[in-house]
Order: sequence, then structure tokens, then C-alpha cells
Amino acid sequence: MRKAMVVSQLRTSEVSDPRVIAAMSHIAREDFVPAAQRSFAYADRGVQIGEGRALNPPLTTGRLLNVSHVTKDDNVLLIGAATGYTATVLAQLAGSVMAVEQNAKLAATAVKNLADFDNVKIETGNHADGWGPLAPYSVIVVDGLVEQIPQALIDQLAPDGTIVAAVMHDGVARLALGRTAGGHVGYQYFADGGGCPLPGFEKAKSFKF
Repeated sequence: MRKAMVVSQLRTSEVSDPRVIAAMSHIAREDFVPAAQRSFAYADRGVQIGEGRALNPPLTTGRLLNVSHVTKDDNVLLIGAATGYTATVLAQLAGSVMAVEQNAKLAATAVKNLADFDNVKIETGNHADGWGPLAPYSVIVVDGLVEQIPQALIDQLAPDGTIVAAVMHDGVARLALGRTAGGHVGYQYFADGGGCPLPGFEKAKSFKF
């Protein structure tokens, strides 16, 4: 199933970075989902992991990582560690990974799943707050679908940094690549694509008569 995911989902959808493909070919995604969901681990959709959360579809993760061009020189902030799957993939690509998860139970699972990695740190905290103590980050990966990207995360990007996320834009879920320049971030929406909702990024509801 993992091989089929790589061949039929990643390679046919512009995931071309060989390091991303190698990492996702190597990591057993089924180890990061509940036993009852293992047969769906590589399906082209989100996978329920409990606590009202789901892992992003493999294709969404692959496409976001593909455009982020993470290398061993990068200090990466991952927002939404969940059970640790994307953090484990990033551990193969980056020099260091700081992963934030606001659900304490999921964070504990991620810590357990990443016990063998010395270049990943998991902390429990609000997703939208990021993790200031280790900023700036050359790459920020928001691992879920969000309504907005808050300024608090942008402020933690290094100059010439990169941020990737699935964002609701004009009512459509789109994959976004943001780059910093002159203290601002410009976004390119490079694909329509599904992502699993990540709590903590909801826009305030405007009052209507």
C-alpha cells in the first residue's frame, strides 16, 4: 500500500523531490494511526486518529513538503504534530524540527513515536502561537487545513523563510506556499487540495443583521 501511494498519488501529482519521496516511502504511516484505521493509512483522504483529528491525506503532505525544499540546513517549525507522522518525515529531511501540538494526548503519542529521533522536539502549546523560544525558523509547515495564517507564525519566520499550509481561500481549500521578503509574506496558491481541519486558526465570526 505504501508503494502504491508513492506510485499512484505522489509521482502522478508533481511530488518530484527525491528526498521527500524516499522519506515517505520509508516511513510506515500505519504506525501513526489507531489499529482500526491501519487499512486506510495510505488512502487518498484524511485518516481519523481520535481526539476529533485526522492525519492529512498523504498527497497533501507530499505536495507541501515538495515545495518547501527542506534540507539539513533548515530549522523547521511543524504546527500540528498530531501523532508524529509528518514530524518523522521531516526528521529525515531537516537539520532540526520543532513540532507543536495543542492536544496533550496526541502530543504524548508523538513523543513516544519519535523517541528514537534526536533532531525532533515535541511541545504542547497552542497551534496559532507557534514556538517562539526556538525562532526564527527557515521553514514552517502547517500540517492541516486552516482558515488563516496568523501573524504570530509569520513573526517566527527567518528572513527569506518559507511557510506552507492548506488554507481556505475564497471558500476553497488551496495549498499555499508563502515566502518572506522585506518583512512581508507573499503567497502563491499552487493547487486546490484537501486538508484535514487543524484547530486554532478559526477566523472571528463577523456580526450580521
